[in-house]
Formats: sequence, C-alpha cells, structure tokens
Amino acid sequence: MIKQYAFYFDSSSCSGCKTCQAACKDKHGLEKGLLWRRVYEVSGGDWLPMGDAWLGNVFAYNISIACNHCRQPICQENCSAGAIYKRDDGIVLIDEDKCIGCGHCSLTCPYDAPQYDEKAEKMTKCTFCYDYIDQGKPPACVAACPMRALEFGEITEIEAKYGPVTPVYPLPETALTKPALVITPHKDALRALTQPAKIDNRED
Repeated sequence: MIKQYAFYFDSSSCSGCKTCQAACKDKHGLEKGLLWRRVYEVSGGDWLPMGDAWLGNVFAYNISIACNHCRQPICQENCSAGAIYKRDDGIVLIDEDKCIGCGHCSLTCPYDAPQYDEKAEKMTKCTFCYDYIDQGKPPACVAACPMRALEFGEITEIEAKYGPVTPVYPLPETALTKPALVITPHKDALRALTQPAKIDNRED
C-alpha cells in the first residue's frame, strides 16, 4: 500500500514557463492572489571587471514549489482547530468545516504553503489533486508540465530513482518537516549556497 506520496522536481529541466502554476490555478478555480504552486526564479552572481570589459559571472535557475505533504507536517502540529490531517497515503489536507482561518499553519510552514482565502475566510493549500489520484490520474501540475520536470509517486520509489531528499536554495533544511519532495538540482544550485542569491519574482 502507498504510504507517502511525494513530488519530484527536476530543476535542471525547468524552463520557468509556469504551466504547472497555471494548471493548478485553473483546476482548483483559485481566487486572485492564491497560488498553491509557485515557480520562483533564483538568480545570483555578479559581473567581474576584465580590463576595459566586464565578464558575466551570473547564474539563474527555477524552482517549482507547492505543499510538500511533509512526513512531519508542522502545519498539522500547530493547527489550533485540528483541521489539518494526513490521509493514509501521506497527502496532507485541510478540513474546511473545521478550519477557522486563524493562519497558525501559514505562520509555521517554512514553505509558505497554506494560504488564506479571503472570500471563504479559510486557509487553503495544495491538495495533491487527491481527487485525480483517487481516479488513478496524475496531479494537474504534473500532467501539464511540457518539460516533464514534475513527477509524483511513492517516496521510496522516487528516492530510489532520483536520490534522497536534499535542500536546494531557497528551501529550508529538510530535517524540520521531512518534506515529501525530491529535487534534481540545477547545475548552478550549489553556487547559490556559497554566493549571494535571491528570488527575483517572489511577487508572482
């Protein structure tokens, strides 16, 4: 039996097109300002003087991030209403009937996954498209990615195929929540750990 579904993301293949982000928003009919999946562009480096010219020493890569349906979901631990729960397959969900919209889950989640829906006055987040999963179909973001940079599956199978969960800037250390997310880093991701880097499009 599936114990923990996980996302896999290949940062080295991602073009930053945001098709996954658009597919998620369309599938769930999200209100303006709500993004359950976000694509961030990370950039860094600088320009170095070389005589009368300047030599580019810059880098950039993309990160597609949603709720990681963590194995130790800190949002669930800090939900004052007891509205957040894990299914038997590891998918973390919010019970809208119990949610009081207090935002404690958002304050504690290091991935900024739970988001407040002002219209519904409830907290919302990625559901892993569990309705599609139950029908044997992939999540909308996975199905939509034209670069096939997103996959999903049981985490032991994902890790056996692509390696263990490892932190990639700007994501936090994995020990805090044990996210069900495996990333193949872009070749420049290591530079972001040793050189100044930033998210260029956080407002998106």
